Order: sequence, then structure tokens, then C-alpha cells
Amino acid sequence: MTDRPVKPAVLFVCVHNAGRSQMAMGFFNYLAGDRATAYSGGSEPACQVNPVAIAAMAEKGIDIVNEQPKRWTADMLEAVDVVITMGCGDTCPVVPGRRYEDWVVPDPAGQPLEAVRLIRDEIEQRVEMLLTGWDIH
Repeated sequence: MTDRPVKPAVLFVCVHNAGRSQMAMGFFNYLAGDRATAYSGGSEPACQVNPVAIAAMAEKGIDIVNEQPKRWTADMLEAVDVVITMGCGDTCPVVPGRRYEDWVVPDPAGQPLEAVRLIRDEIEQRVEMLLTGWDIH
């Protein structure tokens, strides 16, 4: 038996799991490494990750090209300490006892790369603040 603490975990949720939540998970995994765990999911998953979001993240050296949009699951909710919602409104999952934050971040769907860069940078700053709060940044 070890005294090793359980790693903090977060679930990033948006409607389509194709842009914001994928970028947030990409930044989280890049910045936290193996010190924390991230999941992402959507209430109505798209067919693919937004190609402009993939390109914007690649500019930061973060590869999300192999990610696939997926629906959030009860198992994901049970595994996390924090649920970060981004624009899913009433379709966002709610589990008593979980910390919730709603990040009001524009949807990158249909936006040009210049606009998605601004969204990406805002998400990066928010992820950095989250990790700083957990003292694992």
C-alpha cells in the first residue's frame, strides 16, 4: 500500500467536443504531464475535431490530430474533481459533490484561424490558472 496521493482530474465539456474542450484537454495534458489527468467530452459529439482548432494547437506544438469527439460518460464524471463546461448550457452533466466552472469562451466552429488563435490563447491562460490553483503547473 502506498501513500501516493491520487492525481487530480478534470473533465472539459462542450457541445460537440470538437474545439474548445479538445484544445483545453490538449493544453492540460501538455502542461500537467503525468501529474494530473484530463478527459473531454460533448453532449452532441461531432464527427471530427475542428481542423482549424488542430492547426491552431499545432502552432503551439500540441498535436490533437488523433483525438476523436466523444460523448461524456458517467465514468468520466466519477473520475474527476472538477468539471469545466464551455457553452453546453442545460446539456452539461451535473453530479453533486463535483466542483464546476463554466468558461465562457467563444465557439471556434466556422471561425477563421485568426479568431481561433484568440480562443486558443484564452483557453491556454485558463488552463494555466487551473493548474496553478492545483499547484502542479
